[in-house]
Amino acid sequence: MRALTGADEDLLRTLAPQVLAVLGRRTHDFGAAEDAVQEALLVAATHWPRDGVPDRPFGWLLQTATRRLLDAVRSDRARRAREERWATDAAVGTTPVARDDSLTLLFLCCHPVLTPASAVPLTLRAVGGLTTAEVARAFLVPEPTMAQRISRAKRRVAEAGSTFALPSPDQRADRLRSVQHVLYVMFTEGSTSTRGAALHRVDLSDEAIRLTRWLHALEPDDPEVAGLLALMLLTDARRAARTDAAGDLVPLPEQDRALWDAALVAEGLALLDRALAARSVGEYQLQAAVAAVHDRAPTAADTDWPQVVALYGLLERMTRSPVVAVNRAVAVAMVDGPEAGLRLLDGVDLPGHRLDAVRAHLLESAGDLRAAADAYRRAAARATSVPEKRYLTVRASRLTTPPS
Repeated sequence: MRALTGADEDLLRTLAPQVLAVLGRRTHDFGAAEDAVQEALLVAATHWPRDGVPDRPFGWLLQTATRRLLDAVRSDRARRAREERWATDAAVGTTPVARDDSLTLLFLCCHPVLTPASAVPLTLRAVGGLTTAEVARAFLVPEPTMAQRISRAKRRVAEAGSTFALPSPDQRADRLRSVQHVLYVMFTEGSTSTRGAALHRVDLSDEAIRLTRWLHALEPDDPEVAGLLALMLLTDARRAARTDAAGDLVPLPEQDRALWDAALVAEGLALLDRALAARSVGEYQLQAAVAAVHDRAPTAADTDWPQVVALYGLLERMTRSPVVAVNRAVAVAMVDGPEAGLRLLDGVDLPGHRLDAVRAHLLESAGDLRAAADAYRRAAARATSVPEKRYLTVRASRLTTPPS
């Protein structure tokens, strides 16, 4: 039996949050609905490769999940009354409901009873369609640890007695930061995937942008929501230039800027200008401002690196993030030389391949080719994305292969 194709997996990832939203609204039991959807996905993984994708995949998945949920309800006598209350409404349609419940589901997953450390993984699983393994990699923890965290989060939401409804404006304020962080992580994983053969997961980044547009429509006066949307648009505008025809990674300085999406750049810049005018600057606005400096430069040589250094300095003081510290080191190297950037990397603790990759780049710029090649190899060994691993391996090989 063949495995699911990439297109099949993308379809299931898109449909799963929609089915979960329908079941959650019908049953008012998020945990049970989420379990039923996960079981339906397992059934699809078995049946679709053998029987083909159904003509109405949403209806098929919803029907399968509903049956799994009804089986669970019937097996528990304490739930009999609830079964009778909603089962009559469980007649399965063949197309998604007209209104999109994804944003409601997003706020439900970011319930105040959850810490951001619990809300973000739960939402990435339920709304973003990431597997538990993918969420675990995004948070740099073992998969069993993340599975337990998600399970505990579902129980806490259920125990809180949450209803499937969009929170009031006052309630939204308590959840907004977690919602923003979820969308940011979702977009980042889609823009630069941590695994697989492709650099991008377009379905994930597009969904993050779609939900953030909805969030901005819901909170039009929040400058950080506008800043987050601006950051996504300014970054996504470069998508077509970030890989070549073979799917290999193209670094920012080498990208063909004629391939950048001018409409997205213009929209992102306008959003950022309005957000900054509110004079309440947050981390997403600062990140968007960095992206704007790059997007405004007609060539890589025209980049205003001193401004990038200043923005990263503000962002580092605000967030204390090791990722920001590494990015600031790159910017400082462009202004003061690679040795200055390398000094800033000393003492930075950042798991994964990114720190070694940046160190390798700066060592290469400083002329220490042997050390650079070693760092590129270390980074390649840790990279889980095929395009990034290939890029780093090629860089190491070029530094160690004598010219012909």
